[in-house]
Amino acid sequence: MSALQVSSLLVLIPVIAAVATLALRRTPHFAASLATVAALLSAVVSVIGLIVAPTRGEDVVQLREPLRVGALEMPLQLGAGPATAAVAAVVALVVVAVLVFTRWYLADDDRLAQFAATVSLFTAAMMLVVHARDLVLTLVGWEVMGWCSYLLIGHWSRKESARRAAYKAFIVTRVADIGFVLGIVGLVAGAGSSGLDAVIAHWSRSPGAECVDSATQVAACVAPGEPWLRSLFIALVVIGVLGKSAQFPFQDWLPDAMEGPTPASALIHAATMVAAGTVVLAQLFPILVLADGARWLLGAATAVTMVGAAVLALGQSDLKRLLAWSTVSQVAIMLSALATATKDIGPDPALFHMWSHALFKSLLFLTIGWLSVVAGSTLAVALRGAGNVHQLARVAWLFGLLALAGAPFVVGGLSKEHVIVTAYEGAITTGGPGILVLAALLVTVVLTAAYATRAHLVVSAPLEIEEREDHHAGMPWDSVLAALAVLTVLTVVGGLVLITGLFDIHGVSFWWMFLTLLLIVVGAGVAYLARGSGDPRDAFVRTPRQRELADAGLGFDTAYQTLVARPVLGLARIVEFLDREVVDGYVRGAAASAGIAGWFAERGHRREAPSAGVGLIALGLIVAAGTAVLTWR
Repeated sequence: MSALQVSSLLVLIPVIAAVATLALRRTPHFAASLATVAALLSAVVSVIGLIVAPTRGEDVVQLREPLRVGALEMPLQLGAGPATAAVAAVVALVVVAVLVFTRWYLADDDRLAQFAATVSLFTAAMMLVVHARDLVLTLVGWEVMGWCSYLLIGHWSRKESARRAAYKAFIVTRVADIGFVLGIVGLVAGAGSSGLDAVIAHWSRSPGAECVDSATQVAACVAPGEPWLRSLFIALVVIGVLGKSAQFPFQDWLPDAMEGPTPASALIHAATMVAAGTVVLAQLFPILVLADGARWLLGAATAVTMVGAAVLALGQSDLKRLLAWSTVSQVAIMLSALATATKDIGPDPALFHMWSHALFKSLLFLTIGWLSVVAGSTLAVALRGAGNVHQLARVAWLFGLLALAGAPFVVGGLSKEHVIVTAYEGAITTGGPGILVLAALLVTVVLTAAYATRAHLVVSAPLEIEEREDHHAGMPWDSVLAALAVLTVLTVVGGLVLITGLFDIHGVSFWWMFLTLLLIVVGAGVAYLARGSGDPRDAFVRTPRQRELADAGLGFDTAYQTLVARPVLGLARIVEFLDREVVDGYVRGAAASAGIAGWFAERGHRREAPSAGVGLIALGLIVAAGTAVLTWR
């Protein structure tokens, strides 16, 4: 099997699974099992993809003859490269774990089949984005993911809070997608082709460069666009990525998405939608690295986001929302690597952090889902000591948090070190947002260690003897335990992927590793000391007002409503009034006038038609006679 066949199968298999699962929705457990088997098949295919992946560059497969719409060419290509194969493999692995967990977690849900079908379609869309070498295909996958996320977040649609969270996620991401679509259209229009290679070749050339066809030795390319135009289009794409990835100022929708089932949270947060922007910008990196304005926009947004989200994670009274804010912060870290990377470093440090984040964040979300079944809630006060339910739960939670905090040698620590080194290299060589991002990264390391320590103290707190029996309820199936065990092992040893050469990563700096370890110790120590003798959940928030502000995301939802929703609704009401009372008034007036005139004409026609006819004949004779007299004279 070739790498190109692997790419096609990884998109096709989940599409077929989604259709089949939905068709079998009347037998939900069988349908969910079918979706899980298809996910396992995709995982096997993705492993084959790792084996046959090209060692450098990408192989490209043509789905069909290029389409032509006027002067625009759409090659509709899929591609396979080493980093692409690694990302596809981790996506497939996470999907398997999510579906295995779903079959247990939603076993009594009457819409289990619909959920599993949506997960399969979501997977197909992500795989399309990962393998697309055509921006039209990228846009298709991007939009399908947005629709699927709406369905997954609002799965429990009987709850008003779930419906609101789904609406909010859909609207916020769709608003940001306006920029994404405009940016893609601009890049494609300028290049005259939607093929990724053609777009990169066009927009990464200098204004004075020539493009010569290798066969005819004749200049064959359209002149490249102006640098400011390149920055504008990439900046628009960045805006779309910021929205989908829940970065400032679009960050508030992702914590609210916790209203969806935990498997949906694990899928969206770990390896699909919020990480898809990293894949898209990595594909466009040769253009991004030349667009200084777009890099500053991305760097500034991610610097603010990673610190702000980490601060909010410190004060969450709900551990599932703590993980949500940690996702916002971690995605900012991986995107910041793209904002600061030099041309020589490339986008692989960001993709590697995305790879590691998929492993440890899916592990954390699935573990908190298990513990929430045990405790009956995801609130910190309810989860106190819940890790004592099983040794695997305690170990999985511990190593997931160590990776989240960036402890050395676990997968999250290795990937975060490379992001920090990337920011440092960018700061000393090309300037740009490197210094700003590097400072934010170091602050974030301290904050992440602090909230990860707090989360561990809550879950691992000792229980009273009489409380222990209650925590043995809700044990998952053996298949779920096996999936969590696999994710735990990969979270510990997943960094060994670097020896395969799938990611083009430069050597790690032991100096930065030591400094990072020191900052982690500081953050963990502060969290440990802040807990005092009271409940660990109160380590950083002491008053009800502080808890309310932290849980409400510092009031960004209220700000959205005040600054955006209400003005837009008010403007809509004004437009509606003008349309109804002014524009429609003229239309209704014209209609009334026509009706009145018709009424008079009808009465005249019915009552005085003979005399009127005689009068008209007489008038015609007079006019004809007058004309004849004038002519005779």
